[in-house]
Amino acid sequence: MAAVNRDPLTVPHAVRHDAVLAVCTAALAAALALLVDHGRTPDALGWTLLLAAHVPLAWRRRRPLLVLLLALVTVVPYHALDYSHAAPVAGSMVALYSVASTSTPRRTLVIGTLVIGTTLTLNALTNPDGFVELVRITGWVVAVLVFGVDVRFYRQYVAAIVERAERAERTREEEARRRVAEERLRIARDLHDLLAHSITLIGVQTSVAAHVLAADPERLDRETVAKALDDIAETCRTARGELRTTLEVLRDNGSGDARGPLAGIDGVPDLVEAARSSGARVEHEVRVGDAVPPAVGAAVYRLVQEALTNVVRHAGPEPAVRVDLREADGVLRLSVVDDGTGPTPGGVPGFGLVGMRERARSVGGTLDAGPREGGGYQVTATLPLGAATPATREGTG
Repeated sequence: MAAVNRDPLTVPHAVRHDAVLAVCTAALAAALALLVDHGRTPDALGWTLLLAAHVPLAWRRRRPLLVLLLALVTVVPYHALDYSHAAPVAGSMVALYSVASTSTPRRTLVIGTLVIGTTLTLNALTNPDGFVELVRITGWVVAVLVFGVDVRFYRQYVAAIVERAERAERTREEEARRRVAEERLRIARDLHDLLAHSITLIGVQTSVAAHVLAADPERLDRETVAKALDDIAETCRTARGELRTTLEVLRDNGSGDARGPLAGIDGVPDLVEAARSSGARVEHEVRVGDAVPPAVGAAVYRLVQEALTNVVRHAGPEPAVRVDLREADGVLRLSVVDDGTGPTPGGVPGFGLVGMRERARSVGGTLDAGPREGGGYQVTATLPLGAATPATREGTG
C-alpha cells in the first residue's frame, strides 16, 4: 500500500528497484519461453529480442513512455517471428502500467489504442483464426490501462489529503504563533500601563514628601508627610497586586484560567482617587449599563489609567481633569479632558498613545487624542458593547 501511495517520480533508489524488477521479469519471460508451448522456442535472435525488451524497464519510472516504445521496438518483431507469445507479456504489461499510472488519461487512451491496434494487427497476421486469443489480449491491455489510471487517481487523492493535512497543520501553527504574539502584546500593554501609572504616582507622591521636608524643616507638617508616604505604600501594594495578576497568565499549571478577575469600570473611582492624591483636580461621571463585557471593561480601565497617568506627568501642577464615561446607542463613549500644559515640545515620544489605540482596537473600538483648542489635552474613545443594556448605573465624583 505504501508503494501505491508514493509518487513514482520521488521514490528513493527508483532505478535500483526497477532494475531488480526488470531482472525478475526477464527471468519469468525466459521460464515461460521454455515451458509454455505457445509459439516456437526462441533461437539466438529470439532470446536477444526477448531479453532486450526487458532492459529498458530499469528506467520505467523516469521515462515511462520511452521505455514502452523501446519495449515495443523489440517485442513487435519478436511476435512477428512467431516466437513464444506468452514470454514477453509480463514485461509489456509492466511498461504499459508504468505509462498509465504516470500519464494523463487522454495520453493513456491514445497509447492504449495504439498498443491494442498493434497487438491485434500482429495477432491477425500470426494467428488469423484466434478470435479467443484476440479477446484475451484486448482484455489484458484494457485491464492494465484501467488499473494504471486508477492507481494514478488514487495517488492524486492521497496527495490531496496529505496536502490538506499539511496546510491545516501550517494554519494551526500560524494561528498558535498569532495568538502567542497577541498575548505577548497584551501583556506588554498591561505592564506598560501598570508600571507607567504606578511609577508616575510614586514619583509625584515622593516629590510631595520631599518638598514638605525641605520647605520648612523647623515647621514640619508630619501629617502631610505621613499621608504622602501612605499613598506611596498604597500605590506599591496596588501595583504589586496588579502585577501578580498580569504575570499569572505566564504560569499555566493546568488549573484553568490563570488570570485573575480583570480590572473593569468599577476600578475607575480608585484611579480617580490615585490621581487626586497626586495633586490633580479630577471630576468623573459614569453612566453605563450593568452588563458591560469584561474585555470592554478592562479596556476602559486601562484607557482611563493611561490617560490620568499622562495628565499627572505632563499637564503641570494641579490640573483640572474631567473623566466622562457614558453609554449611548450600544457603545461606550469615554472622554478624559484636562486643562494642563501638555507634553513638553521636542520630548521623546513614548508608547502610551500607541498602546491606548491598540487596546481600543482590540475590542473593536477607536481612540482619538490630541491638544484642545484653547489649551489642554483630550482623549476620546468609542468602544462597542455588542448589545445595548437596559439597566444603568450612575456615579459622579
